[in-house]
Amino acid sequence: MNFKKSAFAAITSVSLLTFSLAGPIFAADSSFKDIDSVTGKDKIISLKDQGLIKGISDTQFLPGAKVTTAQGIQFISGGLQLSLAAIDFNKAPLASSTFTKVKDNAWYAEAFINAHYNGIEIPADIDPAKPMTKELFTNLLIQGIEKVGNLPMINIVPADISDADALNPSFQGSIQRSLKYKINTLDANGKFHPKSEITRAEAAVMLYNALDYLKSKTDIVPQS
Repeated sequence: MNFKKSAFAAITSVSLLTFSLAGPIFAADSSFKDIDSVTGKDKIISLKDQGLIKGISDTQFLPGAKVTTAQGIQFISGGLQLSLAAIDFNKAPLASSTFTKVKDNAWYAEAFINAHYNGIEIPADIDPAKPMTKELFTNLLIQGIEKVGNLPMINIVPADISDADALNPSFQGSIQRSLKYKINTLDANGKFHPKSEITRAEAAVMLYNALDYLKSKTDIVPQS
């Protein structure tokens, strides 16, 4: 299959993020009632008020619910408005041609295709049903904003991460950049907790921080 990528178009308005979960999703027309004690509450509210995230009902966000890999890919692909609009194909690509565990009729198949063909390197054998770890979500999100914003490579002084020995070596660079971009922070003991399973609240805060950084560097936010 032959295809070519065009340069990313100028991006001028806010992207739409949809959290895809099993079951119906409702617009958050009222304040979420279950985030009062959640870290990052203001960021979640800001994203909701901008129409960037939805709850599982009009008053529930379920901040502590785990994000599966399928939901995480949808989260990133949808949040960055990745599409195939700037790519020419001889025929429409199929998810199953690239990913061994993604069925072509799966609700998240398009998100996987869009992420893949926009330069986000997702393992071919990734399991969509598994909970997504903090380090994997970080790695994919950083790839996404760097591609969308055409951000330059930067030289940084690596942060001292107390649990660095737990990091996937191939994710170290993106994790360090996420700290530099202030998308992530270390805890009071200097730990990153790479193998922790991210929650909806954590994912929302990371997305907010990523879009904020992207806007600060490009004065744009992603839209297809």
